[in-house]
Amino acid sequence: MKDHVLTPRWPTWSVDHTFSFFSQILLLLGLSILAGCTSTPKKTPLPPAAQAQINALRTVPLPERLPIPVKGIKAAKLTNTWGAARSQGRSHEGIDIMAERGTKVLSATMGVVVDMRNNNLGGKVIWIAGPAGSYHYYAHLDKHKRGLNVGDRVKKGQVIGYVGNTGNARGGSPHLHYGIYLSGKGRGAVNPYLYLFKS
Repeated sequence: MKDHVLTPRWPTWSVDHTFSFFSQILLLLGLSILAGCTSTPKKTPLPPAAQAQINALRTVPLPERLPIPVKGIKAAKLTNTWGAARSQGRSHEGIDIMAERGTKVLSATMGVVVDMRNNNLGGKVIWIAGPAGSYHYYAHLDKHKRGLNVGDRVKKGQVIGYVGNTGNARGGSPHLHYGIYLSGKGRGAVNPYLYLFKS
């Protein structure tokens, strides 16, 4: 009787089966990454004292003239870029104030810091709630002022950050994008140039 030699048999996968397997892995990996990118960061509520300060500021009128929020920049150097065309059919809801990187950015009003973050569009940004329910938006900062936090009260002329070109301004000239909103955070944009050119 002949001895039978057992030859191990490895599973054979067809090209289609292998492609399907790896497609499923790539799909799951892609969905995991997408879920991480689209998750909304938790919004930290303002301390009660900060909210009380914002409520009090609503009773204060917004001045017709505001100081230019970049140290050393005079009104003659401003360009009215309000309404200029932007990518994806947007129009410019603010003005760009050109300055050297690292130039101090100053709060144009007294107010309360309601948001500080880093996003794709504005880069490093700060939102300040000011008089008469106005919101002031400072974008493309190189960095925030050290020690400044959400909920802090700021004075007019106080340093809040430094000029840069973060966000979608990366690779371009350093500048501050400054916006004013009168109907809430990000709502009711008005032309800041009309407030600043009188400075």
